[in-house]
Amino acid sequence: MTYSLTDIIVKIWEMSGFATITWQQLVMIIISCVLFYLAIVKEFEPLLLLPIAFGMLLANFPMTDLLAGPSGDQAGGLLYYLYQGIELGIYPPLIFLGVGAMTDFGPLIARPSSLFLGAAAQMGIYAAFMLAIALGFNPGEAAAIGIIGGADGPTAIWLTSKLAQDLLPAIAIAAYSYMALIPMIQPPIMRLLTTKKEREIKMEQLREVSKLEKIAFPIIVTILCILLLPSVAPLIGMLMLGNLFREAGVVDRLSKTAQNELINIVTIFIGLTVGSKAVGENFLKPETLMIIGLGLLAFMFSTVGGVLLGKLMCWLSGGKINPLIGSAGVSAVPMAARVSQVEGQKANPGNFLLMHAMGPNVAGVIGSAVAAGIFYALFGGN
Repeated sequence: MTYSLTDIIVKIWEMSGFATITWQQLVMIIISCVLFYLAIVKEFEPLLLLPIAFGMLLANFPMTDLLAGPSGDQAGGLLYYLYQGIELGIYPPLIFLGVGAMTDFGPLIARPSSLFLGAAAQMGIYAAFMLAIALGFNPGEAAAIGIIGGADGPTAIWLTSKLAQDLLPAIAIAAYSYMALIPMIQPPIMRLLTTKKEREIKMEQLREVSKLEKIAFPIIVTILCILLLPSVAPLIGMLMLGNLFREAGVVDRLSKTAQNELINIVTIFIGLTVGSKAVGENFLKPETLMIIGLGLLAFMFSTVGGVLLGKLMCWLSGGKINPLIGSAGVSAVPMAARVSQVEGQKANPGNFLLMHAMGPNVAGVIGSAVAAGIFYALFGGN
């Protein structure tokens, strides 16, 4: 049987993805290109936004079967197997292991009152949760949306994978986008809620924290948090193990691996697989816009909560605490602390708030993980 040139061209066309691509897939490919621009040109959280965008791109090509599960003797697609790390709750705790190994809890130990600022900055989580319930989302979905307010991508992914997997792409993209936009979102709120005199406050140098305190801290926090709230064990346990690697001083190889190779590998996998769930037919829905809007409100409320408690602590301390450090109570380490530093120096060039802001910042990591554990304990069985 012979084919004419026209027949061959038609056959090749029918076998290509161009013949079957949908408008939804085209839109998602365009969105992925926008995310490439934001990651590469604007440098908005590129370590995660770039693999998320590429995962989104791959997932929206027709006829690739990258997301297909196994069928009979046929193996599943690559992204299907990589996604099991999220579905089984493996990737987010491993990210926390690396975060713990990179984080100095010294500022929090030196000023334990920072825990209150970290807790206050979780206000947006609960505000968005109640708003989402009012808009018709079920409790599990509302909890997953609310956790965006913690500005903690791995925690948002972990909780959403447990309670509302269908919402994972929208929530993950919203969480990481807002983390990247912290330098744009937080400063106007911080300036609105504080006076110039408050922003000018110079804080005294933190006391030096002993090695024993730094070693004991992750062990004590692990015992107290997990006994109080067992559902938080994967996140808090790995966070504190990573920090213990850092502070113990006897496992430098493990600490460096957690800080570098391990967290980099897991970041690639988690980004690719989160992006791969943003398939056009499922992503392009009105509820996606609602989730993104609620996520922004959650983030703003969290900033408000931290700054307002910072103002209260400023008053109670007789003007010794700069309320700007309260905004760092969201979990984006160390970005939120840097924003506090920048705003403080704008008001007073001699202001150095970074280390003071790191206390609420790392407290926020613990606070968002605890909030996720509470939500999972309440709604995980539903």
